[in-house]
Amino acid sequence: MSYSRFAIYFVPPDGPLATFGATWLGWDVILGCDVAQPDVPGLHDITMTPQKYGFHGTLKPPFRLAEGASVEGLIQATANLSATLRPAHCDGLELTTIGRFLALTPRGDLAGLRDVAAGCVRALDPFRAPAPAGELARRRAAGLTSAQEAYLLQWGYPYVMDEFKFHLTLTGKLPEDSIAHWSDAVRQHLPALPTPFAIDQIALCGEREDGRFELLHRYTLSG
Repeated sequence: MSYSRFAIYFVPPDGPLATFGATWLGWDVILGCDVAQPDVPGLHDITMTPQKYGFHGTLKPPFRLAEGASVEGLIQATANLSATLRPAHCDGLELTTIGRFLALTPRGDLAGLRDVAAGCVRALDPFRAPAPAGELARRRAAGLTSAQEAYLLQWGYPYVMDEFKFHLTLTGKLPEDSIAHWSDAVRQHLPALPTPFAIDQIALCGEREDGRFELLHRYTLSG
């Protein structure tokens, strides 16, 4: 199968959290297949945006391969990188509102997690094709700070390095008056969240022809 873009994600290992994420979003990024969602009115509509990415935390945002770069080279470079990165641990996860969408976010000391993400962004950037003008314009339309603009130009994405905020997305943008309702709905389906929460592996994922991402390889962090 050919892939239009690639990304480095944290994809929860097989277990209750991964199962929850797949069923909540209706897409299993690990198996690359649809999953029946819970019978919650409106759930399909509010998860349409994050569904195609699967349940994940972004470490290096989606990118197209640079001219002359190969998938095989990216696979090997990611394997080499994983051997240099130290696993990161924080106190746990919690349900959070970010803007107008819901996500699970880490709590506690996040320095190690930021180091993992920064390492992925830097080390694999030679494989990233420059972002096209239309994509840059779309990012700028959100209103960027000077630091975010600099990151956009250097790394192709504004929310990296000091602007990075790890999250496992659960919904698209919600009407403000529905956020409390959907927060309650999430809590009714959430499993016990991991305490502590460990980022001890990274996942290379690819965007398929249908626009959905699936897992290609996992790598254990052993630095």
